[in-house]
Amino acid sequence: MSFSTITSAAVDGLGVELVRVEADVSNGLPMFHMVGYLSSEVKEAGERVRTAIRNSGFEYPPKRTVINLSPATLRKRGASFDLPIAMASLMSLGQIPAEKQKKSLVIGELSLDGRVRKVPGILPIVMKAKAAGVSRCIVPAENMAEGSLVSGMEVIGVESLNETVSVFQGKPMPEKQFQGREEEEPEMFPDFADIRGQDNVKRAAEIAVAGGHNLLMIGPPGSGKSMTAKCIAGILPPPDMKESLEITKIYSVLGMLNEKSPLIRKRPFREVHHTATRAALIGGGMFPHPGEISLAHGGVLFLDELPEFKKSVLEVLRQPLEEKEIQITRTYGTYRFPADVILVAAMNPCPCGCYPDMQKCTCSPAQIQMYLNKISRPFLDRIDLCVEAEAVSYEDLTSERRAESSAQIRKRVCRVRETQKERYRGMEITVNGMLDEKGLKRYCALGAEEKRLMEQAFSVMELTARGYHRILKTARTIADLEGEEQIRENHLKEALGYRMVDKKYWAR
Repeated sequence: MSFSTITSAAVDGLGVELVRVEADVSNGLPMFHMVGYLSSEVKEAGERVRTAIRNSGFEYPPKRTVINLSPATLRKRGASFDLPIAMASLMSLGQIPAEKQKKSLVIGELSLDGRVRKVPGILPIVMKAKAAGVSRCIVPAENMAEGSLVSGMEVIGVESLNETVSVFQGKPMPEKQFQGREEEEPEMFPDFADIRGQDNVKRAAEIAVAGGHNLLMIGPPGSGKSMTAKCIAGILPPPDMKESLEITKIYSVLGMLNEKSPLIRKRPFREVHHTATRAALIGGGMFPHPGEISLAHGGVLFLDELPEFKKSVLEVLRQPLEEKEIQITRTYGTYRFPADVILVAAMNPCPCGCYPDMQKCTCSPAQIQMYLNKISRPFLDRIDLCVEAEAVSYEDLTSERRAESSAQIRKRVCRVRETQKERYRGMEITVNGMLDEKGLKRYCALGAEEKRLMEQAFSVMELTARGYHRILKTARTIADLEGEEQIRENHLKEALGYRMVDKKYWAR
């Protein structure tokens, strides 16, 4: 047999395309030619494959070999095609049976001695293979735990080219110890009980997590803003299996999974330094890949020292904070990455951090205004809760009173999340922060007194339509925390209070 074909796959963004690896070995001038819109690392596979085949004990006679990776319109990148190219070549040489590869997908990188090395993106590849009717996936042994997360698919982990050939020949494989169910090591986060004072900040953090709202903390240095943000990671509710797989898929494409425990069972908390570029934050590059906002999907994105970020970097967050996804367009296609995050940000009120205490503040009015103007009005309009963190007093710092722990707060958050899950069952939303205009009319209906209050607030506070809707969503979460089905006046007043701080600092 001179012609053979093997099914493999290519990751493009977060999507996956099945690739046919075709090999034709015939008499003629000895050569190894590869076609099919290949990147340089794929073209180099020819030397790796031939050397690995020889070093694995197989014969590779000097013949004319042509390898085609189809479809030719899709650019192939990475070293994950080494193993399928080797298997297709051996099949064309008649050294392994062709019928054994039907409904099988092969992927993996080869080293020169024939060992199979792990590759990124195995989870979405196995998911795509299952949807396409493939019944067996042959993957590197290091990726076996990751591939086995997909139920209803036979996943075989191989450590070498010889083992892969044995699978195709139907020989029994040596039993491998499966370590994919090993528990993750618990992450240690600061506890809310360790924060002295700042009850208003803790309350705002609880509301933000319970309803999926964005939070901005303003206060002087040392007031506990950064520590509060890190405490938020300890009160995030656990994701369900669907959410876990969605988060794991993103980390799989970037090769950031734990080999022994690949399934991510906790919501991510990503802290981004203010020197981050636009591509690092939202994703991008010549061949777009997910950025920090996608790595925080389903969890929290924390931006400390908010005004220190470049204004152009912050402005690109406006669309994903509204749409809950990132869209990156290139000449050869459009990529969409999920970006459903809770944005938590912290900042000083001025460059020295002491404003509005004019006795301590060393900044001029122009410096303060320039500093605050780094945060635009449209960006602020996407913040649901803005809270002021005051300087910690000596009495609070030395108090022996034990504050409420993260575990206690997390119980309330989980209860409210379950309430929202039941309320929005059958819909595409799961938390109050995702409500659209139609959902607001149904689930955030106001009584006569509440309408009068909001009418007055809309005029006095000069609210936009977006700001008005975000206040209703926040009030809905506050009502849920109180166990109330109807939004009351006191819920709206508290929600309005979280919109007053930005008026204090960004007043016209």
